[in-house]
Amino acid sequence: MAVLLFLSLAMLAGCSESEEKASEKEINIKTEKTSEKKEPEKIPDAPKELEDMIKQQPGVLMEKYMEPKLEGLSGWAGYDYINFYKDEFQPLAEKEIKSYFSKNKDLSSQEIYNYLVYQLASGQYESYYEQLLSYEHGYEMPELPSGPDEIEEEKKPKKTNVVILVDASGSMKAEVDGGVKMDLAKETIKKFTNDLPDDTSVSLFAYGHIGSGDDSDKAKSCEGIEEVYPLKVYEAAALDASLNSFKASGWTPLAGAIEKANELLSKYPESEYENIVYIVSDGVETCGGDPVAAANKLTDKNTKAKLNIIGFDVDDKGQQQLMKVADAGNGKYASVRDKASLEDQVLKKWRPTIGQLVWTQGVSGQDYIDAQKRMNDIYNPLFHISTNEGNRIRNAVYFLQQNNLIPREKGNEVIDLADASAELRNEHFKKIKEEKQAEAERVQKDINAKVEAWKQQWRDEINE
Repeated sequence: MAVLLFLSLAMLAGCSESEEKASEKEINIKTEKTSEKKEPEKIPDAPKELEDMIKQQPGVLMEKYMEPKLEGLSGWAGYDYINFYKDEFQPLAEKEIKSYFSKNKDLSSQEIYNYLVYQLASGQYESYYEQLLSYEHGYEMPELPSGPDEIEEEKKPKKTNVVILVDASGSMKAEVDGGVKMDLAKETIKKFTNDLPDDTSVSLFAYGHIGSGDDSDKAKSCEGIEEVYPLKVYEAAALDASLNSFKASGWTPLAGAIEKANELLSKYPESEYENIVYIVSDGVETCGGDPVAAANKLTDKNTKAKLNIIGFDVDDKGQQQLMKVADAGNGKYASVRDKASLEDQVLKKWRPTIGQLVWTQGVSGQDYIDAQKRMNDIYNPLFHISTNEGNRIRNAVYFLQQNNLIPREKGNEVIDLADASAELRNEHFKKIKEEKQAEAERVQKDINAKVEAWKQQWRDEINE
């Protein structure tokens, strides 16, 4: 009996000890959870340097409730932001801000400002700012005959041949901003050819449109280079039908397409014709050809064609190759990523100019308007995003003051901080804009002066 009693007491002691340990563990877990819940939210310091402001991430409330596209709107469209801000964003933001300041009192004006920036910052500066820094007016000096011999040549009327090579490989089925690459290329070519002078002859080749991108179809696809619109004076309906006759599908025989253009243009000597080849492509040669060598041949002998290339959403490797091809073809290469930039390059830069240069205006009024519009499309959103951020913080301060959640004096100090930040940003953006515009104006005057001097030389030579 004594032994049994001892064992019973030992078991009870062991159970009691286990229960105590389990209870202690449970208390510890609860304590940890409680401490986690009570840990205050860490609010980062608001950026003070301009560089840090530009890299600032979107505020917490902005990410939760704001429609980013509305924030940079201007003019009448700006009312879309104002209405959304008042009807949708502001009530939700004020509810969360009130909750925070009800629990966090006696904050300094800097701490209040830090919190409001953390919640209400735009976070959209960097993209627009990079565009502003890289903005180029796009004004170009036209190619002008430089001496009497060239001017004598220009007196002789020449016919113009335009050969367009369209990459219809499978990758052209991909989508970019604005639509499918193949569809956008066709639409832009239609607009481009429709604006050509009436006596211009046009030829259209498709390549890569036969077969598929499978290895089994490679030979067939690489040989599938077709002149879908034979060289003749432009006819809109016939060209449209030709563009609709093929789809993107296979490999990329770029060199072979250039060789076909060379075969065609070899019958048209440079002394009587201006021969220009245009290519729209989204990638490198995939059929084993040498497009650089093919482009060199295109400029040889008596044809002296120029080869201009649009690289459509091309990767770095593709760009390097296409730039070399354009350089070998004595032409220009341009890279585009979407519908707008494709049309800008094709419709404003692809123009046969030799023979019409006597009528050039240097930098035309339309060029000036386009350059201003592109600047405004970058600067205006930047200005409005910055101003709207300052106004959101100002409105939040008014709300807190009216609800007696912060002292009026501290609120006014917060407004001063927000206004100073907005002024710093806006003055910097404005300075860059003015510098870019001054440079554009300088180049515009320089080009126009040189063109006018050339035109006077032209008149003098013709009248001799």
